[in-house]
Amino acid sequence: MSAAEVLLERIRQDGAVNGAIVNVGQFLNHMVDPVLIHLLGDDIAARFADQAVDKILTAETSGIMLAQAVALKLQVPFVYAKKKRPITMPEYFAAASYSFTKQESTTLYVSRDVLCQGEKVLFIDDFFAKGSTLKAIEEILSQAGAVLVGAAVIINKSQRRDIESILTLDDLR
Repeated sequence: MSAAEVLLERIRQDGAVNGAIVNVGQFLNHMVDPVLIHLLGDDIAARFADQAVDKILTAETSGIMLAQAVALKLQVPFVYAKKKRPITMPEYFAAASYSFTKQESTTLYVSRDVLCQGEKVLFIDDFFAKGSTLKAIEEILSQAGAVLVGAAVIINKSQRRDIESILTLDDLR
């Protein structure tokens, strides 16, 4: 079975879809099934295997597991933008993001030590909905002088087709 077929079956078995709300808390973004994450990571990595990727970038927290799986397959480091700036991060890039799921704004921070000018970066996340997180990541990459080479998610809930995804909201209907 393909990654999309496995994921679709898992959503039907252990998840729920209510309009644009997709509950995958029992296997993806609260309790995590590592076998499923690695299957999804392999699928996403295969889509970018022929591209030069220096780093994977995601936002804290739900994208971390997929980012790690993709980074492992592509053999590149991954970075997650933090939602709170620690005192150990004196120099940073930052941009605001709004979470529609959590109904709150947050600032994402990436240390200047881990993102360099000219690096080719792949953005990874669990969902793509309105694009607020990606906009913040694009702003951070712009500040760093890095280049976005692609964006990939587990489920794309938007109509944008330039976002690589395992499933779209239409697939879940």
